Amino acid sequence: MITLKRIAQDEEGTFGVLLDNGAPFALTAENPWAGNRPEVSCIPRGRYTCRRMRSPRFGETFAVASVPGRTHILFHRGNTPEDTRGCILVGNRFGTLKGNVAVLSSREAFRELMERLEGKEKFNLLIEEV
Repeated sequence: MITLKRIAQDEEGTFGVLLDNGAPFALTAENPWAGNRPEVSCIPRGRYTCRRMRSPRFGETFAVASVPGRTHILFHRGNTPEDTRGCILVGNRFGTLKGNVAVLSSREAFRELMERLEGKEKFNLLIEEV
């Protein structure tokens, strides 16, 4: 199981750590909480199934399924919550870009995520907050 443990949230965004069976391997950036509104909010904490898909914009990735009132929530590359419209960005370290909190080394982190999930068509995701 993959767990997204959210560790910080403010008006700029929501930031967390991805764990694979308890071992951390990547960091995340999402939109701040905005009532689960499509394209502007992170998704509610809970358990979800993620399914492999091919995005026209991001290529091979995984989509978070069964989020109430939401669709097209993807894991993808990006640095700041401005780069996402309700999706989950992955990176290898936290930093700043243009004065905003960001996840950096996103390409490498996304590649590692996809390598961990090689051969899998779906996985379970638990989103929790510290």
